[in-house]
Amino acid sequence: MTVGLVIVSHSARLAEGVVELAGQMAQGKVVIAPAGGTLEGGLGTSVDKILQALRQAASPEGVLVLLDLGSAGLAAEMALELFKQDRDCPVMISSAPLVEGAVVAAVEASIGSPLQAVAEAAMAATTLPKLPSAEGQATEEATPDDKPTGNRT
Repeated sequence: MTVGLVIVSHSARLAEGVVELAGQMAQGKVVIAPAGGTLEGGLGTSVDKILQALRQAASPEGVLVLLDLGSAGLAAEMALELFKQDRDCPVMISSAPLVEGAVVAAVEASIGSPLQAVAEAAMAATTLPKLPSAEGQATEEATPDDKPTGNRT
């Protein structure tokens, strides 16, 4: 078994999308459970949905919980208290970036790494560059008067 992941988001669609992306990267080797939106289908978080996702992702190796916004942490902590009452499973809540952290954590979990290593990998995603380094390149911004250069055929 591997470390499981729980994706907590205020949006069910966002949580499901992150699960889809991270799941593809982990090649189906990791249980990744979404916990997005309210029970009524609106924006927000649900302790019940998070608890259900924790139960789905639970493994002897543990579960890493990733959040979209800070307030999701409160609901995750409440769900974790309930989860601990009926399961003996290590759980860590991460402040790693949701998408990058989930992808990196899923890959790390898929190779059998322990919970601490999966959590550290997710946190390391905070330093991943979004764009290639532009060091040494001009950083002027285009203005409306700028015209494209080069040949167009």
